[in-house]
This record gives sequence, C-alpha cells and structure tokens, in this order.
Amino acid sequence: MAAAAPPPPPTPAPDAPTGLPDSDCTPVGHPLFLRIRLATPADVSHIHKMIHQMAVFERLTHQFVATESSLSATLFNNPPFQSFTIFLLEVSPNPLPNIVSPNFMPIERIIHFDLPVIDPEAENFKSGGNDVVVAGFVLFFPNYSTFLAKPGLYVEDLFVRECYRRKGMGKMLLSAVAAQAVKMGYGRVEWTVLDWNVNAIKFYEEMGAKILTEWRICRLTGESLEAYRDAI
Repeated sequence: MAAAAPPPPPTPAPDAPTGLPDSDCTPVGHPLFLRIRLATPADVSHIHKMIHQMAVFERLTHQFVATESSLSATLFNNPPFQSFTIFLLEVSPNPLPNIVSPNFMPIERIIHFDLPVIDPEAENFKSGGNDVVVAGFVLFFPNYSTFLAKPGLYVEDLFVRECYRRKGMGKMLLSAVAAQAVKMGYGRVEWTVLDWNVNAIKFYEEMGAKILTEWRICRLTGESLEAYRDAI
C-alpha cells in the first residue's frame, strides 16, 4: 500500500519550545505534548484502526483485508530497524509519563495552540491511560541501494489522524525516520505518493524530497502472484 500522505504543513507560526518545560515554566495557551516512540505488540489494535482509516483516505478500502491477528502474526518478529518497524505518535494535553525504551530514545516536543485540539475519537485511541492518545504512525523497513552500496529505509505507510493534521505532525514522523537513517549510516529514505495527492507532493518537495516521476511501481499480488507457486 502506498504511503498515506499528510496534508500540507501549517502556515509559519512563532517557534514553539521543544522537549519538556522547565519546572518553573508554566505553558501558555493550550499546549499539546507529543512523543514519538517505538510501537509494541500492545499497540496493534490502534495500528489496525489507523490502517483502516488510511485505506479510506486513499480510496482503497476494497484492498483492506488486514486483521489485528494477521498484523500481530507478522509485525514485531524481529528487533527494531532490522525488519518492519513502527514509530507511534502519541499526544496529550498534559506532560507525558516517562517510558523506558532501550532500542530507541523517544522524541518529545510541545506545540502551543490558541485553541485546544478536539479529538472526537480519543476514547478509541487511548494509550496507557490518562489523557494520552495515539495520533499517527509511520511503518518502515530496510532496503538496499546497489548504486550507493548502502542500505536505506523504505516508508510503507505514513498516517496522521484527521483531527491532528495540518499541525506539522506528519513532518515530525517522517523526520524521525530520516534521522534514524542518518544515525545508522544509511544512504536514503524512500516512499511513494499517490499522483492525485497534490498537497502531499508539495509537502514532500518542501521537505527536500525529489519526486521521481520517471519511475513506476511494479507489483505482483493475489492470483498473479499465486500463479508462480510451482513455477520453479
């Protein structure tokens, strides 16, 4: 499935502080605390719901057959970054509780808004109790460039739930993948975008991505793939 594309970033606003505030600093307005962390098997239910929402956004619900069971059976079977890896985006109106993650240091930010963000699905996406909810995810895995003689990361899915779009969160998720690729000494990060999603194309170009219009995706799946069962 092609990577789901977030809408264009918001208009420039005054810089917001990053990380957690100092103990003597009281956030003004309506702060939203954000964290990117590694997903775990306990997150499969939320991931499944977001994949379905992504299929609706991409107009591809007729191809959506994943279940929580099938996701549980195929994800999280290998150490992070060696195979399928998911970064989960969590948000809360209050400071996020500390978590221990030996394989990836969670990324935390604070965004200040004039008005609170209303999440009509908050109850369905609660994460770890309190006011923490899942707002989006990015799924990626290693690939390889023979031209560079280096591995890279391929982003299969990038998705931010509707009420959190146009707030820079898609960029935050994609930037986390790019930063991980640099940290690991990888040569590039790649993904696909639907040709009708002009907002996403503009967004990616503004991030510095090159849109490779001369390439086309080739895919064997379903009956066409099964035809090769006894081919060799």
